Amino acid sequence: MTMAESLPAQNAGERSFGRAAEGDIQRLSFTGSGREYFGITLGIYSAWAKVRRNRYFYGNTILLGRGFEYHASGGQILIGRLIVFAYLVLYNIMLTFVPLVGIGLGVLMLFFVPWLVARGLRFSARVTSYRNVRFDFVGGAGGAFLAFIIGPVLAALTLGILAPLASRWSYRYVGNNLRYGQKPFSTDPPLGRLYRTWVAPAAVLVLGMLIGGFFVFLGVALVNAVAEGAELSSQALQGFTGLLLVLGYLLLFAIFGLAALIYRAGVRNVAWSATSFDGRHRLLSDLSRLRYTWIAVSNLIVTLVTLGLMRPWAAVRMARYVNEHTGVRFEGDVGELLSQIAQEGSAVGAEFMDIEGFDFGF
Repeated sequence: MTMAESLPAQNAGERSFGRAAEGDIQRLSFTGSGREYFGITLGIYSAWAKVRRNRYFYGNTILLGRGFEYHASGGQILIGRLIVFAYLVLYNIMLTFVPLVGIGLGVLMLFFVPWLVARGLRFSARVTSYRNVRFDFVGGAGGAFLAFIIGPVLAALTLGILAPLASRWSYRYVGNNLRYGQKPFSTDPPLGRLYRTWVAPAAVLVLGMLIGGFFVFLGVALVNAVAEGAELSSQALQGFTGLLLVLGYLLLFAIFGLAALIYRAGVRNVAWSATSFDGRHRLLSDLSRLRYTWIAVSNLIVTLVTLGLMRPWAAVRMARYVNEHTGVRFEGDVGELLSQIAQEGSAVGAEFMDIEGFDFGF
């Protein structure tokens, strides 16, 4: 279905959304197709490709008969990437020729990255609109430092035990600083529920590590047996050992990837379902963790087997599933709510002439 073909359905949705029963869950939908998106991926790449991609996915994400809009330009994204690239080049040059200065730039990066994250989130929100009203993000670098530096470090140092706490910090930072027009979102995912959803991926990780350790033990025993029972050259023995190491790394990657997907879907369900808009309208996410993981894994396999040709189909497939399991439970008359938001407008202008108008890619 093309965007032009979907307009009648959207107009019908505009006429009917005000009559939605109070408390009904309004599901999102995704109207794009792999064939359409494949045509977009054959176009311009890099910064301008991101704009084309986001405009397509945002425009085909439908709520109450209307799609979202993405207003960024390729130039804004390119400038942001060049700023980050220039800093990384300077950092590597200084680290090579003036190590003390390079180390200083590396430490500075710990504070530079949260600033970039906050500005990137603000940019992404401000170039997104729904029903001609823009979103906004008001978070600062301090909150980003806690959510995206301290949290992940603590999660890593505790071998994932504090991952739910880190997830809570990141979702609260984003959700509590997001605005639609003049109205705020608020997010407060319960830590207990986050830990309950953490149990399954943690079990997968532990079980996978035990299985991996067993195969490593068998591999080492096999190498020793082969080395003792056959006259192998050192090169052949090194090659066989290297093959086992590669297989071990692939197994480790698969285990962590599988656990991460299960965890991601569960945390999204908890965090989105603990989010409200304007203090009374509740968001909803009810992804099946197994189904989400299967789609992600099968998408990866299909993409690799087809050397990337089926990547558009895979992206549309995932977007459709996620949107179908995302919704909003509106309280009161939806038409009156959206009309009020449209009248209030947004504090965000249509153009950004300062550095906040650049996308840093975080």
